[in-house]
Amino acid sequence: MSRVLIHVQHLLGIGHLRRAAALARGLSAAGIEVIVASGGMPVPKLDLGGARLVQLPPARSADETFKILLDEHDKPIDDLWRARRREALLALFEEVRPDALIVEMFPFGRRALRFELLPLLDRIAAMSPKPKVFSSVRDILIHRPRPDREAEFLITVRGHFDRILVHGDPRLMRLEESFPLAAEITDRIAYTGYLVEVPAKRGDGDGPGKDEIIVSVGGGAVGEELLRIALAARPLTVLKNHAWRLLLGANLPPTLMGELRSAAPDGVIVEPSRPDFVDMLARCRLSISQAGYNTLMELMAVGSRGVVVPFARGAETEQTQRAELLASRGLVDVVAEAGLTPERLADAVNRAAVRAKIVPGSIDLDGARKSVEMIREAIR
Repeated sequence: MSRVLIHVQHLLGIGHLRRAAALARGLSAAGIEVIVASGGMPVPKLDLGGARLVQLPPARSADETFKILLDEHDKPIDDLWRARRREALLALFEEVRPDALIVEMFPFGRRALRFELLPLLDRIAAMSPKPKVFSSVRDILIHRPRPDREAEFLITVRGHFDRILVHGDPRLMRLEESFPLAAEITDRIAYTGYLVEVPAKRGDGDGPGKDEIIVSVGGGAVGEELLRIALAARPLTVLKNHAWRLLLGANLPPTLMGELRSAAPDGVIVEPSRPDFVDMLARCRLSISQAGYNTLMELMAVGSRGVVVPFARGAETEQTQRAELLASRGLVDVVAEAGLTPERLADAVNRAAVRAKIVPGSIDLDGARKSVEMIREAIR
């Protein structure tokens, strides 16, 4: 049986981990033994299918700037922590001896993890035969104004990576539009389509979420402002008589649940994020959310109407860029995070409420299957 090791690090939200989990489930279903090495804070009830999870010493970002990483005790990581983490990853690699290594985002992101990933890649370079090495990246990279960093990415790719799996549709966005030097490594770039699990049914049947307005902020540590503003926007919308359901991510302040429940009028449900979120999304009247890769692609998969507020703090640009691309095709309505008010959000909800639902096939959503096939073929 072939064996694949996936390395993934989530720092603020859990989108990276969810994509890695979807890939792990697809590989496991194809009969491949999968080990997921996760470097972020533990996420309960993570569905990996038949894959095995190995928790590395966890780290998270102190804030949206991603400049300071904190360990499991909320202390800034130091050289001793880095050495412990590096040794754990290298020991896992020696135990697993995979046929392929998949690294999520690196070298195009997660530069702070060079302390462990470069030694791992050097170890592979010294092997014969060598496992195949893949980088798994989103369709859009965060804009980086430093040319020396981009040149560094190219050197690392040429020296260590067999293939860059770009989880996007080149008809919508090509990698070189956010990373111009991608034109120099086109021989290693493979577009997989968007990595999302498409439900078998699109909004059929009754159940939680039926004809509701679903307000979600993913599983990260941001989104409190959107939840509060959505609650205030409800009475200003044409959908004020529908049930609204606010879903809170696990990393939001623990006191927020009680505060929102106390402020919520009749017809508003406030609860933690749910494992049946995609099914609820398929049944809802309208979705209000941030514009993370996973939530946007789930909206595309189920065909529901959506209003999105892209996360745009610090150097974050990819959510805004992707959301505006989809909006230009009439697939979502976008409201900028800066200056967000209940009135502005309500206006967007009122526009979206009368928009036609999304037609299936607008973009390629077959990324899970295609990624698995590309990896299997490379191993063969």
